[in-house]
Amino acid sequence: MSPAHEIHCYEYVNHPFDKVSEALVLGAVGVFQRATTSAAARASSLAAKLKVTIGGLEVGKNVLIKVVGVDQHAHAPKMADRATDVKLEWQAETSASLFPSMRATLRVYPLSPEETQLELVGTYAPPGGLVGDVADRLVGHRLADAAAHRFLEDLAGRMNLELSDYVAVR
Repeated sequence: MSPAHEIHCYEYVNHPFDKVSEALVLGAVGVFQRATTSAAARASSLAAKLKVTIGGLEVGKNVLIKVVGVDQHAHAPKMADRATDVKLEWQAETSASLFPSMRATLRVYPLSPEETQLELVGTYAPPGGLVGDVADRLVGHRLADAAAHRFLEDLAGRMNLELSDYVAVR
């Protein structure tokens, strides 16, 4: 089995922490589904298409994202006075043994009264043992990193849109 590799990325949502955190605590699966234009949601997991662009060509693979836990911290370590952690796992919906699997924590915390940071820290395991590890070193790690960044970028964009609509309706 190949060793796990770390991915770390972040994005911003231009809305207060309380609104962003509430949206994720009450409906992370739905937000992820809408952010990734998913086809189907199931209980606490969903099928979503993670996409990356390679040489101008967009490549995607349906993945099953599962929310395995949500923690809210009144005194968050190092960065803010509070945070919400959404623990995730994802793997390819089909032929899972041929694609990397990921375990990550989406940490959400306030940067200012009107801006919230989304930070994704996780590890992925490349498939295929030694051959998979070599492929990962050549190009796979860039694809995994790009897919995680795209996921977070899509999530931030969706949350900015939905929370703006929510504010406008109130």
